[in-house]
Amino acid sequence: MQARRLLTLLGSTALALLFALGIAGPASAVTAADKLAVLSSWTQTSAASQNAFLSARANQSAWAGYAFDWSTDYCSASPDNPLGFDFKSSCARHDFGYRNYKAMGQFPANKSRIDSAFYEDLKRKCATYNAVVRPACTSLAWTYYQAVKAFGSLVVSQADLDRAAELKAAGLATAAR
Repeated sequence: MQARRLLTLLGSTALALLFALGIAGPASAVTAADKLAVLSSWTQTSAASQNAFLSARANQSAWAGYAFDWSTDYCSASPDNPLGFDFKSSCARHDFGYRNYKAMGQFPANKSRIDSAFYEDLKRKCATYNAVVRPACTSLAWTYYQAVKAFGSLVVSQADLDRAAELKAAGLATAAR
């Protein structure tokens, strides 16, 4: 728990520093370099980066000068909550990275890191679930990651979902004994 607080503090400190430097302040003109710097800070693999993004997403008006594309279809054609595991915020951050790097013409150089950040977000989410169902969640996280890595979008098959459902059921059955 202390590590989570430290990461949250670091993310908040980074945001405060951006405001203090005028990079994130609404009164300053935002340059492409400024926008890329903020975009990069919100698309790293760390929990601090994820927390900073989620904080900014909750307060989008403070970032209006950056003209970010905050739109999302969450997990595209794949379930947002497969087997009850909530992947929505991970998918939203992934969409944010894809959409904004594409708009800036910087997507190819950043795709791999955005996909890796997505996988790390999913694994952090899976870590919040009970150990008996966690293998099903991490199996789905790996499948979702492989889909975006290979295809650039989420296209998870019913067979993938069925395999994870079997893992989840086996974990629950073992725990019930």
